[in-house]
Amino acid sequence: MDDDPQTKPNDQPEPAASDGPQPEPLRFFGTTWVHHDGGYALRRAGVAVGALAAAAAGAFVLRFGFQGLSIAKVGTFVGLLVVVAFAVCSALAFRKTWEGFIRRPEPGGRGSDAAASSAQGILLIGFIGTLLAYCVRALVEAPGEKLHRAEYERARELHTRRRSTRAGNPAARAAAKKRKRG
Repeated sequence: MDDDPQTKPNDQPEPAASDGPQPEPLRFFGTTWVHHDGGYALRRAGVAVGALAAAAAGAFVLRFGFQGLSIAKVGTFVGLLVVVAFAVCSALAFRKTWEGFIRRPEPGGRGSDAAASSAQGILLIGFIGTLLAYCVRALVEAPGEKLHRAEYERARELHTRRRSTRAGNPAARAAAKKRKRG
């Protein structure tokens, strides 16, 4: 083993820069969203372009499915029904994804496990809406950055408040009070 103090074994975690709260990493961004460094703008552009390209590829695949329906000659009603179903599912998936960027689901509320698992099929069918939500949100900020930033700032504020109210060793304060009285 090397005795160089600069090298550390890979199994040891890096010590925290401070004892305060650490930011939660975002998918594709890590913690670059905190200070907008480390290629943050390039990552945002990449997410927007990637999500848009994936949505276009998905629409292209859906087009093949729709062509299969027209080859099968199922009729205009069924074709229209399929288009409307995909449009509605995409709109619902867009809205659900967009809301996920803004607020966390309430435990036991509309975002409970049972409701989430029952909506999973609709979100899967409406995958184009989810990808478009990622694309549009990445044009403004990292998807989920607003929510994570608010939580991180709140945690830092609480940590600062807790640290400032501590004034040292309580036993030493009690001893000082006894000396003043006596």
